[in-house]
Amino acid sequence: MFFHDKRLQYHAKPDRPDPVYAKKLQEILGGQFGEITVMMQYLFQGWNCRGPAKYKDLLLDIGTEEISHVEMIATMIARLLEGSPIDQDAMAKDNPLVAAVLGGMSPQHAIVSGLGASANDSADFPWTARYIVSSGNLLADFRSNLAAESQGRLQVARLYEMTTDAGVRDMLSFLLARDTYHQYQWMAAIEDLEKEGLETTPVPSSFPRDLERSENNNQLWN
Repeated sequence: MFFHDKRLQYHAKPDRPDPVYAKKLQEILGGQFGEITVMMQYLFQGWNCRGPAKYKDLLLDIGTEEISHVEMIATMIARLLEGSPIDQDAMAKDNPLVAAVLGGMSPQHAIVSGLGASANDSADFPWTARYIVSSGNLLADFRSNLAAESQGRLQVARLYEMTTDAGVRDMLSFLLARDTYHQYQWMAAIEDLEKEGLETTPVPSSFPRDLERSENNNQLWN
């Protein structure tokens, strides 16, 4: 069960409208390593978890936090689109610079979502459940989670460098910090899982090693 708090987890207020940047921000919302992906990935891993309760709690706790990140980014995108002129042709006649800037606005934002966020990436490709990993093997899943947080933080850092808007940067700075912490959480969970012997390398450790060709499992081919 979830409870909705009307407050955002952190501020999501830009200094000014920027429809072109709103399109870029869609990547960390509906992209392969965006917040929708990690939210769904952690929640499904948690719901499917048959391991110790502490791992299930970890997955569901972080997954629930990711819901708030989806909310923050969607709110920021909508606010970046507020006041954005849809009649680009009229403005372009008077100001070629405006025409160049507005030329990068997502048509989906104007036509489909009514100047609001959508479950798409920055190229307007729709989010798909094919992005998520939920295998039932905790070590394999935790490693996937660490990779997802690493890729996600990389994209947030790049987006930070693409804007000078102080309000946008403030929110991205918060997301960078949370991605940092989540990377450490998954690293610690991987270490704990292996230390307890619940799963080890190579994954899956339950598969009989005598059934693989041992003469080939330590060779470097180049």
